[in-house]
Parts: sequence; C-alpha cells; structure tokens
Amino acid sequence: MSGLFSALGSFWTWFQYAFDPLCGPAGLFTLFGSSSIVACGATGWGDEIAFGVKVTVTLSLATLPIGLLLGFAVALAMQSEEKTLRVAGGIYTTIFRGLPELLTLFIVYYGVQMGIQSILAWFGNEQRIEINAFVAGMIALSVVFSSYCSEVLLSAFRAIPKGQYEAGDSLGFHRARTMRLIILPQLIRIALPGLGNLWMNLLKDTALVSVIGLSDILRQTGIAAKVSKEPFFFYLLACALFLALAMLSSIGISAIDRWSNRAGGRR
Repeated sequence: MSGLFSALGSFWTWFQYAFDPLCGPAGLFTLFGSSSIVACGATGWGDEIAFGVKVTVTLSLATLPIGLLLGFAVALAMQSEEKTLRVAGGIYTTIFRGLPELLTLFIVYYGVQMGIQSILAWFGNEQRIEINAFVAGMIALSVVFSSYCSEVLLSAFRAIPKGQYEAGDSLGFHRARTMRLIILPQLIRIALPGLGNLWMNLLKDTALVSVIGLSDILRQTGIAAKVSKEPFFFYLLACALFLALAMLSSIGISAIDRWSNRAGGRR
C-alpha cells in the first residue's frame, strides 16, 4: 500500500511540473531561459513567484465556497419571517461591510490567537498559540465575502416572484425541495453577475494576506523587488499576473452564465 501511495505521489509531482503554466517544461518563466531574472531554479525568482500564484489561487478557491454558504445562510436569515434572524443578519452585514478588509484580517489573525490563549490560560495552560496565516486569511476573506454575497443573494431572492414558492407547494414539494428544484436555478442566473464581481474583488483582496506573512503573489514579488533592486519590473509582473487571473475568471464566469441560460431555456 505504501508503494501505491508513493507512486501516486510521484505521479502527482510530475503532473504538477508538466502542466505548470509558469515553471513547467513549456511554462512562461521557463521560456525566458535560465539567465533571466524570473528563471525557475536557483538562478531566478520564477519558482518563488509561481508558488505565490498557487497560494493566491488556492486561497481564493478555498474562500469561495465558505463565503457562498455563509452568504446564502445570511440571506435566508434576512428574508426570514423571524425578526431576530433578520436583525442578526443585518448586524452581520453592516459590521463586515463597514470594516476595512485589512482590519478584519488583523482582528481574525490576532484576535483568534488571543481568544484561544485566554481559554487555555483559564484552564491553566500557558502555551503560546499561533494561528496559521492561510487559515486566518481564509476566515477573514470568507466573512467579508459573505457579507457582500448575502446582499446580492437577497436581491436575487426578492426578484423571484412569490408565486414560484406557491407553485412548489401546489406540487406537494417540501420547502427544501422547492428551494433546490425551483428557486436555486433562478437564483443562480439572477445573482451570477453580482457574484462574478465579488469573485474579482476576492482575487484582489487576497493580496492583503501578505501583511501577515502568507507567501502570495504580492509578498513574493515584493521580496524579489527588494533583493534584486528591480521594484518596477516585479510589481509590473504582479499586475500582469493578477490581470491574467482576472481574464481567466471572466472567461469562466461567461461560460457559467451561458450554461445557466441554456439550462434555464431547456426548462
């Protein structure tokens, strides 16, 4: 069994290298040659910047589903008939839309550490706790994303006629089934443009995690700029990388939009 896992690990390592768009055999940085300042390997900064791109993309993709689920839950609370849930949802969105994203990140990164240490100290444990920078960034960006996402989804919910819910009731559907089969497909089509904009903002906001030591695009290019004394080149490279991610995202969002419209047409 250990041999199988070792073989799978080796294959995954080869797969990542072979299809790496920056430092793979046909990667962008590889094409510049070994003498370039962005060469992959010991002679350039290609490997470090490629790792930063992976961290940025991974953080964004890890944050997206959490933010969507939180935003959906808050949107449901804000249109609930229960006043307490509506007030709680309004307070949540007001706080995290009103606070600067960087401040939210600091509160999560330092506040969670202090909270855990206080709890441990209450039990007589004086051990120092340090929260992982990736986890802190994911939590902070998730709550910020969800606060904006909830407003987009709430507007989409309000755009769906109440007759759609009544149609589900008349068919004998439970409310959860009505939501899954009737409401959610319409919700996705209506909210997709707004959610696409929020995804673009999320990609940009990942640059904030560089201040807590996470090796994203901005941190890696910043280190390369200081060491190489070529700040304009490396920050211009960071711009190009973020723009490339934005363009790929636009293509993906357009494809999802076309698919959702075709699916809606078939219904």
